[in-house]
Amino acid sequence: MRILAVIGALAIIVGIAAAVFFFGGFYNIAATEQDSGPVAWVLVHVREAAIDRHATDTPPGSLDDPATVRAGARAYAERGCVYCHGGPGAQWAKFSEGLNPGPPDLKEAAGELEPREIFWVVKNGIKMTGMPSFGATGVSDKEIWSIAAFVKKLPTVSEADYKAWSTATP
Repeated sequence: MRILAVIGALAIIVGIAAAVFFFGGFYNIAATEQDSGPVAWVLVHVREAAIDRHATDTPPGSLDDPATVRAGARAYAERGCVYCHGGPGAQWAKFSEGLNPGPPDLKEAAGELEPREIFWVVKNGIKMTGMPSFGATGVSDKEIWSIAAFVKKLPTVSEADYKAWSTATP
């Protein structure tokens, strides 16, 4: 019985200490400070689990359609994705260096992501990352799917193709 009382007392002390640490402003939320290893690990795993659980939509058609990929390249450029995530031959905007966590290089991440996951992230955004919800701004699902199609093809897109596709008029 004493062991349970000690465990209970320790849990209360840890809870109070955590509350003082976080609500007392001792945890530094500045983007210039990197998250500690455990915090970064938790954030990554919570993000991945949430995306996997909620990303259930399926594409309305083939994401391999060249017209869809070209439309996605144009939307990717027009919606500003290139500023944070780069693109073939395109420089990231300087402000993206100040984001914490830093935005992923989609040319590298595209192979690990399923189209449904890309669609969900673009549509819904991710809290505390700087990734906005394009669905909340009125971007249609069709356009978001075209962005997902383009991102999946991104590792194989040449600079010349990206420039031609992203500047083309519909």
